[in-house]
Amino acid sequence: MNIAYPFQFNKRGRTATANDAAHIRDMIEELLFTSPGERVNRPDFGSGLLQMVFAPNRIEVAATLQFTIQAALQRWLGDIIQLQAVDVNVVDSTLRVSVAYSIRQTGQTVLDTFQRSA
Repeated sequence: MNIAYPFQFNKRGRTATANDAAHIRDMIEELLFTSPGERVNRPDFGSGLLQMVFAPNRIEVAATLQFTIQAALQRWLGDIIQLQAVDVNVVDSTLRVSVAYSIRQTGQTVLDTFQRSA
């Protein structure tokens, strides 16, 4: 059973669940928007992405984010997904990350975009 993220209730008042593809997307989103040190028992879990929202919009910053995101995804979700590409764009105070991956269990290729504004 895959619990939906963020935690919520379904129409029957029970814990909402998600299918495998949606659960993997939820796990990627959770990893991207968790700051290292935020988890009690896993202080190195996260990508540090939110700390860069206010960083200068430069090629070096985008390259650094892309590298750290790729490393985090491969470390924490490498047994579930095969990472194909990560693209990071910062426009004003909006951070947009596109992640292309395939689900190892099914071979399904997915392109998801995650976005946060300050």
